[in-house]
Amino acid sequence: MPDLRFSEEQDELRSIVRSMLDKRSDSAAVRTAIDSEAGYDESLWQALCEQVGVAALPVPEEHDGAGAGFGETSVVLEEIGHALAPSPLLASTVAAQALLGGSSDAAARLLPRVAAGEVATLAWAGATGGPDVEEPVVASPASGTGRDHELNGTVDHVLDGTAASVLLVAARTPDGPALFEVDPSQVTREAQPAMDLTLRLARITLDGTPATRIGGPDALARAHTVGSAAVAAVAVGVAQRGLDMTVDYVKQREQFGRPIGSFQAVKHRLADLHVLVETSRSAALAAAVAVDDAVAGGAWDQARRSASVAQAWCSDAVARVAAETVQLHGGIAITWEHDAHLVLKQAQTLGILLGPARAHRSAVLASL
Repeated sequence: MPDLRFSEEQDELRSIVRSMLDKRSDSAAVRTAIDSEAGYDESLWQALCEQVGVAALPVPEEHDGAGAGFGETSVVLEEIGHALAPSPLLASTVAAQALLGGSSDAAARLLPRVAAGEVATLAWAGATGGPDVEEPVVASPASGTGRDHELNGTVDHVLDGTAASVLLVAARTPDGPALFEVDPSQVTREAQPAMDLTLRLARITLDGTPATRIGGPDALARAHTVGSAAVAAVAVGVAQRGLDMTVDYVKQREQFGRPIGSFQAVKHRLADLHVLVETSRSAALAAAVAVDDAVAGGAWDQARRSASVAQAWCSDAVARVAAETVQLHGGIAITWEHDAHLVLKQAQTLGILLGPARAHRSAVLASL
């Protein structure tokens, strides 16, 4: 039975990251970052990478990383979700895991850049639809390009696709889906609108783009598994933020001469939300432990089940918490100036990334 508790080191990491985000990613800073060209606070990202090493946490030491487990990354992702902070960490985490599941040569070349804080992403339909989505990009043998393949096709909704300097692409080959390294300057990148303002999405178009094959289905499966666990961790943070905001508000808002938080019906609703947040945190932690066990030589099948359970539960939970956050805040929640709409929009988007809850539940049932 795994020990589903955060270690002292992880609690200290959480404290450090939360302190930095409290100082540099308040509501005004989040909105400034949303409106920036990059879509996130580049100075904050640099500070997180240089002072805390968040991008280097899951990268092995031989690739200039910190050699920590995914559990540490999940702690940081939860805190980023709690702060509603725009950040490329989720995209870079998925890309790093794809590299770790691919060729050692590609990992040696690219992972030090990811660990140093360069934005990395994976252009793959599975990143928004599930591991079994038919890949729209097709690979063919190269002809005098200096690379071993050429890629043709378009991928929509690529996380941080316009900002990434390390670009990986999943493509269909005669022997199944494969992972390719592509020079970002060789593709067309167009920003796409997103309901969640804290995310930047892009359309990546490849037209005879030179590419090097660096991995196969196992690399993509690993990226999807860890990505699902990562989305679950972010969802926990967003749900906690919604609950915290709501608890604070019901202590202040008064009706009939008393705070609405004193009404029994409101207490019951908040208690239900608290249960959802805590069970979500347990599910996300179980997924992180299963991923770390798999990386250490354990079973990836168990990690995939745990990650799917976590994402299915956490995405449903954060959607419920977000809806109640809006309801219990009343009319103020639908104003642009209040952060409740950011919680709601993040919750809806997290319910789609790496596949909807129903797809993860189906995957779990199919694996039993």
